[in-house]
Amino acid sequence: MLLHLVRHAPPLIERAAPASTWPLDPDRRGAVEPLRRSGVLPAVQASWYSSGEPKALETAVLLSGTADVAVVTGLHEAGRPAGWMDRTEFEDSVSRSFASPAEPARPGWEVLDDVRARLIRALDEVAAPAAGRGPGQVVLVGHGTAWTVLVAALTGAAPDLVAWRTMTMPDHCLLELGNGNAAAPMPGTPPARVVRHWGAWRAAGSSRHA
Repeated sequence: MLLHLVRHAPPLIERAAPASTWPLDPDRRGAVEPLRRSGVLPAVQASWYSSGEPKALETAVLLSGTADVAVVTGLHEAGRPAGWMDRTEFEDSVSRSFASPAEPARPGWEVLDDVRARLIRALDEVAAPAAGRGPGQVVLVGHGTAWTVLVAALTGAAPDLVAWRTMTMPDHCLLELGNGNAAAPMPGTPPARVVRHWGAWRAAGSSRHA
């Protein structure tokens, strides 16, 4: 089964509010168009799911062309309270999260071990039924840190912080799940492999429309 991970488009930043409540920036909604037209997202026989955060769900609706996108509990971004930081401070804090995944990098931040556990549960919730229907594709629309955690968990590789730092809004990564079950892979093998890395959709889209 093919698993598409999509990071949301640019949000409208509201510094006094938690990032989990931010909607899409209405002036930058067109940022989804290059990805939508790239051809890397499935046009048919796909199940679309989203984090419940407004910026993710709005991105999913724009990309899929339908309001029929299911919200899945557990796909939200690593929990963080309101509190504005500049980019350097934020990246340093997230890097500490990955270095010590059992500890909060800042007061109130969700630890990444907990993020990993809930993402795997959420993925199994949607992947197992999809696998039971035969070969198919699942699209999950969500967030940069969460997807970095999930890709590492599924592939058995270390979290790719270089990819996390350079990830765009929106962005796309394609994985192939070996047996449709993230929590119980085949013995001795990781449950997934990366087919198309973050950002590679831009080259794929350029080739498709050349």
